[in-house]
Amino acid sequence: MGNRFITFEGVEGCGKSTQVELLKGYLEKKGFKVLLVREPGGTRLGEKVRAILLNSEGDGMAPLTELFLYEACRAELVEKVIAPALKRGVFVICDRFVDSTVAYQGFGRGLKTDIPLLNKLASNGLTPDVTFLLDLDPEIGLKRARKRISKTALKEDRFEKESLDFHKRVRKGFLKIAADTPKRVRVISGDGGIPLIHNAICDIINKSVLKDKR
Repeated sequence: MGNRFITFEGVEGCGKSTQVELLKGYLEKKGFKVLLVREPGGTRLGEKVRAILLNSEGDGMAPLTELFLYEACRAELVEKVIAPALKRGVFVICDRFVDSTVAYQGFGRGLKTDIPLLNKLASNGLTPDVTFLLDLDPEIGLKRARKRISKTALKEDRFEKESLDFHKRVRKGFLKIAADTPKRVRVISGDGGIPLIHNAICDIINKSVLKDKR
């Protein structure tokens, strides 16, 4: 499968989804096959659970219930979509993966459950080759996210309604993961313009992921 699994992480409104699409286009222009997936979701079952996790119908959900729903979505996505694509030599770019569970359910919700172990079980031990953490002040990110949500029909706003302190804990979690795994997690400021961030991502991709594929 080597060196073809890329993930993006960050707080709400950090610009992940935009950069995911840009990187997909960049790799396709270089002649690579690319599959873009997201968590939660990415499968028929996963998209149904996504609606529960991200919309207001999930308000009041117990943190442990939330955790297991995310892990269930992940198990389905990895087995049915990600692992088969990697075996075919396809680049897989995932908008959120195991690090989000540690940051949101671990640091944000304060769950003391062994989340890394659950992540390993759900992903069958699959680890991203490189992870881009778009770091941003949660206050700025929330303003961006809420503005975006107000313009769309989909009201995926359950996490955007959480307190600023919650999102600060989430950011702290992401930065702790990055500090613990610096070779895998590359931190890029989400404050820069879209082209600047994209160029920084492509530079890292060229120097690491693509160095043996030219």
